Amino acid sequence: MATRRIISQEKTYLEKDDKIGSSPAAADKSSIAPAVPAAVIMKLLAFTFAMIVIPIGSYFVTVDTLFKGNTTYAGGLAAIMANAVLIGYIIVAMAEDQSDRENEKEGKKDR
Repeated sequence: MATRRIISQEKTYLEKDDKIGSSPAAADKSSIAPAVPAAVIMKLLAFTFAMIVIPIGSYFVTVDTLFKGNTTYAGGLAAIMANAVLIGYIIVAMAEDQSDRENEKEGKKDR
């Protein structure tokens, strides 16, 4: 049988430090900053609102005024407007990603 001897110089499991692997010790302050910046959340909320309001609004505005009751054309326009909002979100996200990369490059050059 294999048994484990407890040597007085070894720390027991309860006496060991709280630091395990790469996690911080219990006494250290942890960062409570949000993982995603507030500006990114606000852009997402704005585009989510636009994705709901613009297609539905364009449908109801154009069904009687522009298309004289033809719901097929008004629905098609609503689908096009939803795609326009989606494409706008992609363009904004790509522009933000490129600006982040440029800022990182400038920060490395300054050092």
